[in-house]
Amino acid sequence: MDMDNDLPRKADDPLARLIQQDLGPLSVADLEARVTALEGEISRTRAKLKSAVNHKASAEALFRR
Repeated sequence: MDMDNDLPRKADDPLARLIQQDLGPLSVADLEARVTALEGEISRTRAKLKSAVNHKASAEALFRR
């Protein structure tokens, strides 16, 4: 699987930089902290996504009336 095709197109995109970061120099503690931080970010992103979907559905329902 070629992950480069899935990267955001902007060179300065934080997600692109995160994905490209070399994990080799990180210690086990650093890697565990990174996983914890990323899991928190996934939860935050899912909550925002859910809110956006609910907001869109509410707006569509309002305009169908």
